[in-house]
Amino acid sequence: MVARPGRVYSIRTFCAWTEREPPYSIGAHLVTAMAVAIVNWNTRDLLRTCLAAVSAEEPAQLVVADNGSGDGSVEMVRREFPSVTLVVNPENPGYGAGANRALARCSAEYVLLLNSDTRVRPGALVALRGYLDHHERAAIVGPRLVHPDGTLQASCFPFPQPLRPLTRSGARSLPHGRAGPVPWVVGAALAIRRAAFEAVGGFDESYQMYFEEVDLSYRLRKAGWETHFTPEAEVIHLVGASTRQRRAQMLLRTRLSSLEFYRRHHRGIPLAAGLTAEYALTAGRLLRDGVRYSAARSVEQRSRLREDLAVWWELLRHHSPLAG
Repeated sequence: MVARPGRVYSIRTFCAWTEREPPYSIGAHLVTAMAVAIVNWNTRDLLRTCLAAVSAEEPAQLVVADNGSGDGSVEMVRREFPSVTLVVNPENPGYGAGANRALARCSAEYVLLLNSDTRVRPGALVALRGYLDHHERAAIVGPRLVHPDGTLQASCFPFPQPLRPLTRSGARSLPHGRAGPVPWVVGAALAIRRAAFEAVGGFDESYQMYFEEVDLSYRLRKAGWETHFTPEAEVIHLVGASTRQRRAQMLLRTRLSSLEFYRRHHRGIPLAAGLTAEYALTAGRLLRDGVRYSAARSVEQRSRLREDLAVWWELLRHHSPLAG
C-alpha cells in the first residue's frame, strides 16, 4: 500500500490510473533527444513500474542509479531491463550524489531525472523536450505532478526567505495553471538541460537528502539560467516511497538541509532573523509534542511522538541561531 495524509493507495491503483488517456495532445515535431535517469533506494516494485512506463516513451538512454538497495532492485533491473545502464552504488551516498552519477552516464542534451516512485504519463517526454527546445534559458523544467487519483500535487514554490517557513512542506505553493518561470520545482521529476547542469557543478552532494533541487535552482538563477514549470507534461508521484522507510531520520534530514541552504545563501540580518525564527518554531514543536506525548494513549502514537521529540531536541542542541 502507498499512503499519504488523507489517502491510501495500492500499487495496483497507481498502475491502473495511468492507463487513462492523457489530458493533453502533443503535436508531431522534431525535438532534441532526451535521456531518463532514475535514482532508486529500496523501491524495487515501484522502480519496475517506473521503468516500464518510461521505456514505452522510448528515451534516448535509460540510466538507473541504485543507492545501496538491499531489496533486489539491482537484480530486477538486470533481469527485466537488460538495456538499462545501471550505476550501482554499494552504499547510499545520498540523492544528489546518485543523481550526479546517473547524469554523468548520459550523453543526451536533455535528461529527465525521476524518483523511482513516479510514473510518466504518455507524451510527457515529448512535451518536456519540446519545452526545453523552445525556451533556451530554461535549465530545468518541472512537469505537473499528480497523486494517483489525479489530484494536483503542489510542485513549484518560492525560495525560502527570512520569517518564511524554511521547510518545503510549510512553503506556500505558486499557481500551477500555466507554464512559465518559477523559483524552483520539486525534484521528483526534473527535465534538465545537461549543459547548464554541468556548468554549475550539478547537485551539491553535501545535502545528502532534501533541498538539493532548491539549491540547484538557486545557483542556476545566479548563473543566469531559469527554472520553469509546465502543466503540459504530467507525472504521477506517490510521494516519499523511500523516505517513509526512515521517517524520523528523514524529518531530521530535511530540517538540517533547510538550515544549511539558508546559511549558504543568506548573510547578516536576514540570516539571523531566519535562523532565530526557525529556532523558536522548533522549540514550540518540542513543547507541543511533549504535551501530546503526555496525553497519548496508543503505543503507535507515543512511538511516533517520541521520534519527533528526539528530532526537535537534536535540532535545538546542535543548531542554535548563532551556529555557522
